[in-house]
Amino acid sequence: MTQPNNLVEQYGPRETMEYDVVIVGGGPAGLAAAIRLKQLAAEKSQEVSVCVLEKGGELGAHILSGAIMDPKALTELIPNWKDLGAPLNTAVTEDRILFLTETKAYKTPNFAVPACFENHGNYIVSLGNVVRWMGQQAENLGVEIFPGFPAAEILYNDDGSVKGVATGNMGVKRDGEPGPDFQLGMELHAKYTLFAEGARGHLGKQLMAKYDLNAGKDPQSYGIGIKELWEIDPALHQPGLVIHSTGWPLDAKTYGGSFLYHMENNQVMVGYVVGLAYENPYLSPYEEFQRYKTHPEIRKFFEGGKRISYGARAITAGGLQCLPKLVFAGGALIGCDAGFLNMSRIKGSHAAIKSGMLAADAAFGALGEQRQHDELASYPVAFEQSWLHEELHVARNVKPWLSKGLYLGSLMTGIDQILLRGKAPWTLHHTHGDHECLKPAAQSKKIVYPKPDGKLTFDKMSSVFISNTNHAEDQPIHLTLKNASVPVDVNLATYAGPEARYCPAGVYEFVKNDDGAERLQINAQNCVHCKTCDIKDPTQNIVWVTPEGGGGPNYPNM
Repeated sequence: MTQPNNLVEQYGPRETMEYDVVIVGGGPAGLAAAIRLKQLAAEKSQEVSVCVLEKGGELGAHILSGAIMDPKALTELIPNWKDLGAPLNTAVTEDRILFLTETKAYKTPNFAVPACFENHGNYIVSLGNVVRWMGQQAENLGVEIFPGFPAAEILYNDDGSVKGVATGNMGVKRDGEPGPDFQLGMELHAKYTLFAEGARGHLGKQLMAKYDLNAGKDPQSYGIGIKELWEIDPALHQPGLVIHSTGWPLDAKTYGGSFLYHMENNQVMVGYVVGLAYENPYLSPYEEFQRYKTHPEIRKFFEGGKRISYGARAITAGGLQCLPKLVFAGGALIGCDAGFLNMSRIKGSHAAIKSGMLAADAAFGALGEQRQHDELASYPVAFEQSWLHEELHVARNVKPWLSKGLYLGSLMTGIDQILLRGKAPWTLHHTHGDHECLKPAAQSKKIVYPKPDGKLTFDKMSSVFISNTNHAEDQPIHLTLKNASVPVDVNLATYAGPEARYCPAGVYEFVKNDDGAERLQINAQNCVHCKTCDIKDPTQNIVWVTPEGGGGPNYPNM
């Protein structure tokens, strides 16, 4: 098999483009950074060249979030966003927090709801649509945006600083050889490169390892969020209604919960988040979500409704104590590539936008001083002085408490957030990575999930179908194994093959060879780019790498 760098040697050199700032990822963080850079340039009558690379076929194609949006950061970035038609159309009108048993639902009284769970002044949005709108604002300011071009490789200068990135080669066949439509990737060189790939960024992970950015930090904690978009009976629709739940169907020691948001046009967003530190290898986050929808208090909203879309995405949930060092020579991490999501508020888009703005301020200042390829030291300093740092500091103990189980966690979160207002004189810590938490199958209870009915609950393949996921049939498999024997010899033997259950898209399947021996089949064409396998694989043997540009899901209105 030919390796990508061999192709560069054989067909190179690659075409090179030069920019002041290259931004990897066209989500809220990356686009906010791009917009802010161009705004500052206009204010100072300076020229700053900015490029955004987006692996999705269009902006928003890979964006998946709940989402309730706090407009605070957007208002700082674009004060007149309402006049410019930003798609924040449905203000939150009511918050309900439910504790579910198998048949009952108990509403948390208002006095027992911490301020972090209140959504007055926030909006129910399709974050994908918000991102598409932000992309228009960025292009209007002169930002160059290249959708369908994933950054596949980090480029370094001789002194070890980041020089830029290279996009992936196109038209490579499954065996690694160039096909008839082969095209070499491009090199994009920049004075500073900002990485905004979202949770568990492929390149961000490499940067953390190379520059030891996690030294002295807690291991990052993740969840998997699984979501559906429904059109429901207008008589059952309550625009602005927000429902969150804990409890059933998960057991009391497994972290997780649901969201159900009534947006405009008789549409409802419904989803479930399961913390990836769960212990039982038989647990399937996808099946838990399907089961959740059958609860009497929940299923009533979907009577006569129609499911429109489906998707899944990992989220960074560790909080302040898990944030890596944000800068390195030649660039910075922003948004969920760093882990700025505020788990206690179940919100990340405002944090992503703010972090992108802070990094842009630092980069613009450095460019004005004729600097390049050094550390943007003013970015982490500005973060520590910002409202975002204060918000994450207040929330820092919520996820560690909730990781201790539903009942103790809920009690201590109430004490931490209501009585102490997030100002406890201690900070709790995460001590294990999520991949370390699975127990052997022999020590775990099997979970039998009900069969889907095709009306309210669905199988994985019908779900993947409506995610509009597509990858070129003959391209190299982008879910790579460090050791091909580990899935059977370790994961199947010890953990009963958990990758077949934690993947929400049916990518991993254990099948029997003609001789009866088991093997792992990777159905890479199903991959929705959620990154769960890269996070939860107990041996860290699976490495997610960027597929050919434009591949993956295409989420409408998600």
